[in-house]
Amino acid sequence: MAFGFHGKVLHINLTKNEITTETPPSEFYRQYMGGGALGGYYLLKHMDPTIDALDPKSVMVFAPSIITGTPIPGSSRYSIVAKSPLGGAIGESQAGGYWGAELKRAGFDAVVVTGKANKPVYIAINNEDVSICPADNVWGLDTGDAQDKIREELGDKRVRIVQIGPAGENVVRIAGIVNELRHFHGRCGLGAVMGSKNLKAIAVRGRGTVEVADKDKVREMAREFASTFTS
Repeated sequence: MAFGFHGKVLHINLTKNEITTETPPSEFYRQYMGGGALGGYYLLKHMDPTIDALDPKSVMVFAPSIITGTPIPGSSRYSIVAKSPLGGAIGESQAGGYWGAELKRAGFDAVVVTGKANKPVYIAINNEDVSICPADNVWGLDTGDAQDKIREELGDKRVRIVQIGPAGENVVRIAGIVNELRHFHGRCGLGAVMGSKNLKAIAVRGRGTVEVADKDKVREMAREFASTFTS
């Protein structure tokens, strides 16, 4: 497997309540690498381009980059990709924060979500342990209260959570998505897509690492950045 990846893509079908893991070959990652390119691949492969963005058959992809989760400075960003309910074409929105890195440390290179749950749910990822959990007690809550409750339920204050608020739950077409309450996916109305699937949040806890080819060089880059960066 190429460095920077684990070789595992998580697929979750909310309609079927089904969780599977795909293991693409190294060649796949050399071509698509991560982020928007990887997300676009899954939309083009698995989604009929004529269906509505809010249809249960729509595909939604959460995809970090090849360097997300490494000590490389500025590498925290990840993409959410889905058909936009605003423009009707593929929409991509990026954000920073800890969520993308946490997903990589959990051992997954991306999460592909399809279908629609029959009631509100959230996805909990604890390393390779993945479950679809009822979200009745957090549906309707603002993001701060929802984050607190999910962390309390999972018994871990270090769980990283990407989620929608009431606007996304009500499928408002300009709704955004947020992780850690301050890193926002504000483009393309992707919060409405998440809400249309009855998906409140994806909570991730990872304790692994992302392997790099030259650890010494990465450490050198990190030290140089830390010594020269000014806010």
